[in-house]
Amino acid sequence: MRAHAQGTGSALSVAADKVAGMARIAVIGAGMGAMAAAARLAVAGHRVVVYERTDTYGGAVRRFERDGFRFDTGPGLLPLPAVWRDLFVKTGKEPLEACVELEQVDPASHHVFPDGTRVSLPNASRAGVVAALDEALGAGAGERWGDFLVRAREAWDRTRRPLLEEPLWPNWQVLADKEPYPALERKRLLRTRKASTPERIGMWELGDERLAALLESCVLGYGVDPRTAPASAAVLPYMEHAFGLWYVRGGLRELARAVYERCVARKVEFVFGAEVTRIADKDGRAAGVELASGALAEADHVVAGVDPVRLRGLTEHPLDADGDVRADTVTARPGRFTVLLALRGAREAGAAHRTVVHSPAPESELDFLVAPGGDLPPRPTVTVLRPDDPSLAPDGDHESVVLSAVVSTEADWKDESTVQRYTDHLLRAAGAAIPGLGERVLWHEVRTPEHTEDETGAPFGAVPAPALAAGGGRFLHPANTTRLPGLYRAGGWSHPGGGLPHAGMSGALVAGLIVEGPEFRGSQ
Repeated sequence: MRAHAQGTGSALSVAADKVAGMARIAVIGAGMGAMAAAARLAVAGHRVVVYERTDTYGGAVRRFERDGFRFDTGPGLLPLPAVWRDLFVKTGKEPLEACVELEQVDPASHHVFPDGTRVSLPNASRAGVVAALDEALGAGAGERWGDFLVRAREAWDRTRRPLLEEPLWPNWQVLADKEPYPALERKRLLRTRKASTPERIGMWELGDERLAALLESCVLGYGVDPRTAPASAAVLPYMEHAFGLWYVRGGLRELARAVYERCVARKVEFVFGAEVTRIADKDGRAAGVELASGALAEADHVVAGVDPVRLRGLTEHPLDADGDVRADTVTARPGRFTVLLALRGAREAGAAHRTVVHSPAPESELDFLVAPGGDLPPRPTVTVLRPDDPSLAPDGDHESVVLSAVVSTEADWKDESTVQRYTDHLLRAAGAAIPGLGERVLWHEVRTPEHTEDETGAPFGAVPAPALAAGGGRFLHPANTTRLPGLYRAGGWSHPGGGLPHAGMSGALVAGLIVEGPEFRGSQ
């Protein structure tokens, strides 16, 4: 993990950097967005040093290994791989596929509903999805879902560039106020209404509780409450449908490894075990970073790949306008609860890579998500990942499985009984996806939001969601630039938000802003 770790001495040397066109850039954190920025900036001729407080790279994209079993502990699937393909094209001769093995997941997902209905949805095939839904849910269900995807595509087309490919507009309020999803009009009691949330889309446009569950589970999977999110969250299932879901052989940790190695090949320096305690400033602009060791690393630009709470603690300068809703704290954001399963017995032929077992009490699940109390937590919607990947198990007679659910970061994850209840919920749900699960479990490991906090530094172990239009700006993220000149933000906690595609784009945007200046308007 420390193959290219450097001492702070090389980072503190400034004399060699005074050559034409070269700037010294300090990057705080080795998350995916921060590394994407680092690689691009190094290719542009700048000297880049990454300071990471832990002993490895990747942020939340990590791996757990035990007894020959290997598990992704962060995201397990990759939507929109074009973002990372672009990074590798722009930073070297080797394309992404020469560094990792990508494969489409087909079916994209298998769903198990509380009434016992099951359906497998093909990857990136509208006709296939329509046919599968008609067969499983009844005639007309597929057409309603297909029509919804057409409307979701319109929202995607309206927001893709400003929310994914461009720096956040100075007049971002335009994105906050206008709803891009073309909701159907619904007349009732002499009034015309339109769905304003994913929950309402499910009730008023999809006409089937199971179709509504498909939509709501996808939105929830990104850490967004479908009852309060804007209707524009329809872009999330559309993104998965239109561009497919991909798996990296060996796990998503292999993507993090490839990005790290690309950075190293482009002469990016990494200093692990180096916690940044302050952003230095001089003459009203960022001038470097101070480390816990007391060392000062001077820089011409600082790129912060950390959450807004931690970033505000690193400088006394205001970073956003007073009252800016995008700069809100992360305390109310959801996190993830994960169970890693080591199973005896081989994965059965035809098993789905991803199975979603839907909650029998979705309203209670969402209530507990936003306001956990003393009652027993209801069974959540559970995602079961079973990659057909022999490298994840010690041999062909065993299987590696990851169970996960979106949970509140405000629950007491130090309480053993709460952890046990959630573990039982996930195991019970997984039984609907894995035949004979009870007899196959060798051991399991549980990971709560506390693990996420330890690894990423995000308060309470919150996980950032992608930016969404409308909703009064509450679903946008802070801009990549700040009010302190020379300080930039990259990664899931900045524009355009969380998720691997969005984090990768944040790195591209920061690199463009530093290389081309404030006139940079995004990729073409």
